[in-house]
Amino acid sequence: MRAPGLDDTSWKRLSRGKMKVDARLDLHGYVVQEAFERLYDFMQRARVRNWRCVEVVTGLGSGQTSGLIRRELPLWLQRGDLRSMVLAVVHPHEANHGSVRILLKTRRR
Repeated sequence: MRAPGLDDTSWKRLSRGKMKVDARLDLHGYVVQEAFERLYDFMQRARVRNWRCVEVVTGLGSGQTSGLIRRELPLWLQRGDLRSMVLAVVHPHEANHGSVRILLKTRRR
């Protein structure tokens, strides 16, 4: 996902995994509601701290409810209150879809 206004250089650096990650959130072991709450808090903290690039690890999932958090994450990031913070979302490694990197809009100082 790439929002309008993102320059090609930043997009290439992000999509190739070359952009420095300011913080990571690991959602392994959480139920869906807890994972959403952790993500929401993390994104709010990212806004306050003016982080540029964050990584969210969902894992691939296993067992009967395999990958629920991984499947829900794109929907959560499309919510109006979170979407307004996001410039782009990519899988940092094409072979591993267990995490995503999110390029955030920064606040003007």
